[in-house]
Amino acid sequence: MKKFLEEYFVSLKNKIHFINTKEIGKAISLLEKTIKTNNFIFCCGNGGSAAISNHFQVDYLKGVNEMTGKKIRIVSLSSNIETITAIANDKGYENVFVDQFKIYSKKNDILLCISSSGNSKNIIKVLQYAKKNKNMTLLLSGFDGGQAKKIADINIHIDSNNYGIIEDCHQSIMHLMAQYLSKKR
Repeated sequence: MKKFLEEYFVSLKNKIHFINTKEIGKAISLLEKTIKTNNFIFCCGNGGSAAISNHFQVDYLKGVNEMTGKKIRIVSLSSNIETITAIANDKGYENVFVDQFKIYSKKNDILLCISSSGNSKNIIKVLQYAKKNKNMTLLLSGFDGGQAKKIADINIHIDSNNYGIIEDCHQSIMHLMAQYLSKKR
């Protein structure tokens, strides 16, 4: 077990070391601009990435809002199971995010997708819609970035084939961005 633990932490440390901080800086700048203009931040993901998306919403609604006094408008499209299952049942799972985004979003809102593979049909579809409607798009990706990396304006990529490592890094990036914005009153 000790060997497994050491290898996991070494791998995590190595992947964190090679995250493109320039892309994180671009993402933070875009988030700051969106907050200043009182536009919405939309986020989404599947599985563990849905949990990160929901956590992202909580950290901004509760943490960043309280620490800065700013009213940050953020919605996780992954958070309403009733809406997700209704859309999936009637129109297909590939539409669960795009149908919500079409209704809620407007010009200058941004979309953050979290996808380890970058190939989920519902992620691709919402990114394509956002791009077509001139919304800026952010992506947290893993593996080879999939189709989503070709669509997103900003891609913070974790070059790993291990879901755990990818999601650990995505969670850290989410916390890093929220904490940076919290401290920058």
